[in-house]
Amino acid sequence: MPPSSHSHGPDPDAPPPSAETLARRRRAVWLMLLLLVPAALATVVGLFVLWPGDEPTRAQQAAEQFLPPGTTYPEGRIVSLQTLSCGETGGVQATCATAVVEVLDGEGTGEYQQVDLAADVVANGIGEGDTVVLTRDAGAEGSPAYQFFDFERTTPMLVLGVAFAVVVAAVARLRGVAALVGLAFAFLVLLQFVMPGLLSGDSPTLVSLVGSAAIMFVVLYLAHGLSARTTTALIGTLFGLALVTGLGALAVGVARLTGLTSEETVQLQTFDAGLSFSGLVIAGTVVAGLGVLNDVTITQASAIWQLHEVDPAMGSRELYRRGMAVGRDHIASTVYTIVFAYAGAALPLLLLFTVYSQPAGVILTSSAMAEEVVRTLVGAIALVLAVPVTTAVGAFFATAAGTEAGAAPEKRMSALRARFAR
Repeated sequence: MPPSSHSHGPDPDAPPPSAETLARRRRAVWLMLLLLVPAALATVVGLFVLWPGDEPTRAQQAAEQFLPPGTTYPEGRIVSLQTLSCGETGGVQATCATAVVEVLDGEGTGEYQQVDLAADVVANGIGEGDTVVLTRDAGAEGSPAYQFFDFERTTPMLVLGVAFAVVVAAVARLRGVAALVGLAFAFLVLLQFVMPGLLSGDSPTLVSLVGSAAIMFVVLYLAHGLSARTTTALIGTLFGLALVTGLGALAVGVARLTGLTSEETVQLQTFDAGLSFSGLVIAGTVVAGLGVLNDVTITQASAIWQLHEVDPAMGSRELYRRGMAVGRDHIASTVYTIVFAYAGAALPLLLLFTVYSQPAGVILTSSAMAEEVVRTLVGAIALVLAVPVTTAVGAFFATAAGTEAGAAPEKRMSALRARFAR
């Protein structure tokens, strides 16, 4: 009976694998390397060719002109606060404030500065004693000018980050620590390769595909170890990434998505109008699908190899059939996951469309909504198709690897039967 739990690895209570099982695993890995080595070489070449240079991009150079030279971001503590009425916003009376702030770090440490606070800042519950982040313009006439920049969030974010790391390490132990290291590597690739590559004008499709493949090669083996099941999952994940990229490029082109649907992309356009914003839609879809693809493929690979080790004589067709019994349950739950994740991220947009008195068809096919729908559907299609592909890869290589390793035990069993028959 196929396992129905959401397992991402071998059972820790299971007996150690036999020498024959280990031989089958090693043979399977060698067979799968025939597929993975070319993919790894292509990824390395892609990293080398597309790696961004050290020169600032056009967007970075343009962004620097929006800030006065020498601008710093010191922290400050609100000493006093005086509120005042500042008109109406959407029929609601707005309240602004003037605050006296003590500068806590930087060149102006110890100084007291008067800072104006907008209505949205006051509405978030700011009060005396709160710590905020300021901007300091050292080149202002007369003396440095200070303005409110944002709330200070270092402490709550650090607490949440440490709590996350402690919980993962305590529950998953070494696997959890390895996963955290892999996560740090993923962010390193995103910050050092993918983001600068997207800003440099290179193909967003290639940059996101190469960067995502590099992340998966490292993250999967770090989190799940060097094994046949991890290699199976990696093949399925790379297939899913290629499918997301190709299908995303096709869908974005056919749907004529511009990518200019948010304040952030419009701001980027003012910095560098030459960027491919439709390509950024594809890149976002690829990066967003990394975690879900990893989850689905490693579950399927684990199920296949568990089944094969329980019954090495099971044929590839039966192995695939039983593995897909697990996969279909996983597909049903994961499709909800990816759709609701996108819906949650686009919730303000959905609320905005709710208040518009427009036909549903017009809203769904509008540029902003169509971008979210296409991104969701492309990711879901790749996710669903990655399940049978990973299952088929695992079933094929598991049975192919077991042909030679299982031949000797079968011969021994035949000899024993003949002896007892006498």
